[in-house]
Amino acid sequence: MAKPINIAGRIIGPGHSAYIIAEGGVNHNGSLDMAIQLIQKAKACGADCIKFQTFKAERVVTPAAPKAAYQLRVTDPLESQLAMLRKLELSESDHRLLIEHCRRENLVFLSTPYSIEDAEMLHELGVPGFKIASGQLVELPLLAAIARFNKPVILSTGMATLDETSEAVATLRDNHNNQIVVLQCTTNYPSKLTDTNLRAMTQIASTTDTIVGYSDHTEGITACLASIALGATVIEKHFTLDCTLPGPDHRCSSEPAEFTALVRGIREVEAALGDGVKRPTVAELANITGMRRSIVAARVIEAGTVVTAADFTFKRPATGLSPKRLGELLGRKAQVRISVDAQVQPGQFV
Repeated sequence: MAKPINIAGRIIGPGHSAYIIAEGGVNHNGSLDMAIQLIQKAKACGADCIKFQTFKAERVVTPAAPKAAYQLRVTDPLESQLAMLRKLELSESDHRLLIEHCRRENLVFLSTPYSIEDAEMLHELGVPGFKIASGQLVELPLLAAIARFNKPVILSTGMATLDETSEAVATLRDNHNNQIVVLQCTTNYPSKLTDTNLRAMTQIASTTDTIVGYSDHTEGITACLASIALGATVIEKHFTLDCTLPGPDHRCSSEPAEFTALVRGIREVEAALGDGVKRPTVAELANITGMRRSIVAARVIEAGTVVTAADFTFKRPATGLSPKRLGELLGRKAQVRISVDAQVQPGQFV
């Protein structure tokens, strides 16, 4: 069984409460003030962590790279992807300020690097782990470089096959890093519930021997809650101050009210799941006497009667002989007269 990991003192894995990541991403729109607001709101919503994206646009796309279809729908279609991304960069000084603000809020800061240079900067800034975006899962040289920092890695698997997922995990392990969480993910914005395939988490876990979680791009919180019931240890969901803001990801993100409901729902599902040991609760123990039944006489049983099942029935309260012991009485002779509804005892029969 995969071992839990530790991110900034928080244990993540089976038996521990889910680690909830507010994916701030680029929803700061290039504004440091907006990024700080995202941090404050994420903390207020109950998130464990806020995650941003670390990149230089020129290292991510070529000038000719087209926007994704979802980006064309929500941004200026005449603007290039390169121009869009340039406006969404965070500088190193921005990162330092945001990390410090997270520290004051007691919220973990993570970010997704898009190059080795980005990862090196994040490492030098002291991030406690790395989140790998789905698009970079197949970039094995990048994974190898990040693995060598020997920090936990959370790996999204959108667009990936099981073989590609296994290859990415093997690359991390080959570089001496086994602090891995693998997230089931569907790369579409928003994605359909019917494309979510949460049961893939089970296959990922058994094939890669990693702890698993879920990165969500659906609308609403249903898929996230269902993933908890299926064993997700990390939940990541896009987070925005306002879904109507301009920018590529706002419309497929949760606003604070929904994110608060998500956190509350996750904690409620976890409470409902329990520890998996079948036993009565304290409240149930108090109800046993009133809800279970005892063996009582179904009719008057005269002394000397050889009793059959027809002489008995089961009625509350459970202060007498348990119905499961009925077989001990059948075919025996009553020694005393027993009234209707009277609880019976083995000593009344020979």
